[in-house]
Amino acid sequence: MTTMTNSKNNKKKKKDANDGRFELRISGSGGQGAILAAILFAQASGKNPKYNVVQTQSYGPEARGGASRADVVISTNEIYYPKTMKLDLLMAFTQEACDKYFIDLKPGGLLIVDSNLVTKVPTKNSYGFPFVRMAREQIGIAMVANVIALGVIVELTGLISHEDMKAVIMERAPKGTEEKNLKALNLGFDLAKKTKRK
Repeated sequence: MTTMTNSKNNKKKKKDANDGRFELRISGSGGQGAILAAILFAQASGKNPKYNVVQTQSYGPEARGGASRADVVISTNEIYYPKTMKLDLLMAFTQEACDKYFIDLKPGGLLIVDSNLVTKVPTKNSYGFPFVRMAREQIGIAMVANVIALGVIVELTGLISHEDMKAVIMERAPKGTEEKNLKALNLGFDLAKKTKRK
């Protein structure tokens, strides 16, 4: 577990635990980069001094084959319970992940899926994008599908500035892949912007 905290809001302990709290899960199968995407999202969130951020992830056999997941909790108050309780947003790269984790999405929560891999979507409050296909066709490498998804999440939630997300991508991208990752992130921003205009 990676934890980043800011003790600025110590005096707000009596407030409801869900005040200013946002819970996110990125899920998929092993190798799709769900865990890395959550780590990057948490790191970018931590650049904002008003946020407390906790990131947790699943390990063990499921991370190497079945549905795997990584969670991020962001709050403007102290985080006393680091695990997710009811998700505000679920990103599912596979049908298995969608089926397994949709139950954890709160009523009115947002579901984002890879529209080529998730064909049975259990809610109308959802967005679907062919992340893997777009990564392969527009960026030239399927492995950046998770970065396209990050761009969509950042744009739709408005929790993180584009600049902070770009900075983290450039810091963490393997040497020689910085431009492709940045292109993937910008593609995600643009996809979400077009969707919001509809």
